[in-house]
Amino acid sequence: MAFVIGVRFREVGKIYYFDPDGIELQKGEYVIVETSRGVECGEVAMANRSISDDEISYPLKKLIRKATEDDLKKVSENKEKEKKAFDICLEKIKDHNLHMKLINVEYTFDNNKILFYFTADGRVDFRELVKDLAYVFRTRIELRQIGVRDEAKMIGGLGICGRPFCCKTFLGDFQPVSIKMAKEQGMSLNPVKISGTCGRLMCCLKYEQEAYTDLLKKTPKIGAIVGTPDGKGTVVDMNLITGVLSVSLHKAPDAAPHTYKVDDVQLIKDAQIRLERSEIEKLKKLEKD
Repeated sequence: MAFVIGVRFREVGKIYYFDPDGIELQKGEYVIVETSRGVECGEVAMANRSISDDEISYPLKKLIRKATEDDLKKVSENKEKEKKAFDICLEKIKDHNLHMKLINVEYTFDNNKILFYFTADGRVDFRELVKDLAYVFRTRIELRQIGVRDEAKMIGGLGICGRPFCCKTFLGDFQPVSIKMAKEQGMSLNPVKISGTCGRLMCCLKYEQEAYTDLLKKTPKIGAIVGTPDGKGTVVDMNLITGVLSVSLHKAPDAAPHTYKVDDVQLIKDAQIRLERSEIEKLKKLEKD
């Protein structure tokens, strides 16, 4: 076990563990710590607590100090610098005629490095741009190409549900989402209906997947052969949530399907939920980061 604090460097970013070095800290306080990027100011997202060694990446770096008024003033000044740096970088991108979209700019707390985040359809030769930026700012410059999910997380917006993006409000890390999840949840494989504003599969497909996986284990799938109180039949439709099946009886294949509860039928031969190759090819772009 180790005694740690959890620190977050972005509004809804990943939480990193640090050794509090004997200092008692509360959630919401600001601290100065050393990271792989240099000295940074972050917000305590998890107060002092003990966690198992399996959850920690050693060596665990120690807290430098609680953030002072001067430290917080410096953070505020850096935010203003970032706005100016953003505008300057936009001009430089235009001057070099580069096909890239600038998303965000971050100053490290100690001003030893400026990070420029951008998106692009392919690889971009930005060596000359870096030289220009280094000449202007007289410090280390790093350009990072990010995906459309990260772009949405940084910028924010409203989803098709009318609420702010999950990635912007509470998702610390992106969870893997697949076309198979949409298929298993009975959703229409229409890109417009299963993709978010970022153009990738909606993160919320992950939220209920565990429940759907459990229901699929005990619910006959479309195409399954089942025994009903009225004889054998084939499942032609199902509702996982209500547990209602529509079954075409073998003795009357041209008649309208009968409806039964899952508990009222006996599974004889189950079917599989499969993705057609054409569906995969059509939608595989939605799974990319």
